[in-house]
Amino acid sequence: MIYGERIRFRAVEREDLPRFVAWLNDPEVLQGLLMYLPLSADAESAWYEGMLKRPAEERPMVIEVQEAESWLPIGNCGFINIDWRCRVGEVGIFIGEKRLWSQGYGTSAMRLLLRHGFADLNLNRIALDVYATNHRAVRCYEKVGFKHEGCKRQAIYQNGQYIDLLQMGVLRAEWDGE
Repeated sequence: MIYGERIRFRAVEREDLPRFVAWLNDPEVLQGLLMYLPLSADAESAWYEGMLKRPAEERPMVIEVQEAESWLPIGNCGFINIDWRCRVGEVGIFIGEKRLWSQGYGTSAMRLLLRHGFADLNLNRIALDVYATNHRAVRCYEKVGFKHEGCKRQAIYQNGQYIDLLQMGVLRAEWDGE
């Protein structure tokens, strides 16, 4: 487990898959993700089996918050495309539990993910891509230290329109160590 002040990360378990399928079939959750087609339980099972074959550092983690005496899964996050020679990794995150949106959990999770990437994985640069229309996510990333590095104009087609894809990154030297 990786603990933060308000949240923790844990490994994905097979029992999480039905919750992931429900989240990833919700059109509101999908608005900020590259997925756009319905997801079946079988497809999610196949994803899980493939995920177990990836390096441990590149396996997604479940984001959990404490409610009363138990921990509630609210989303997932993790690193992909880690280049160990250059010490660079990309991050991805989503909060699927919509009733907990806009309560700072995404920001807390991203801070913890940055701490994990810089302090535990010894990365020097952490990057991500985000839809220009995902204003809540862009604010979150800026708040934790990401800088705008570029824009892929009209790179995504969603809901009948083309959307810019913003490229953002943060360096270890810029990270405030939260």
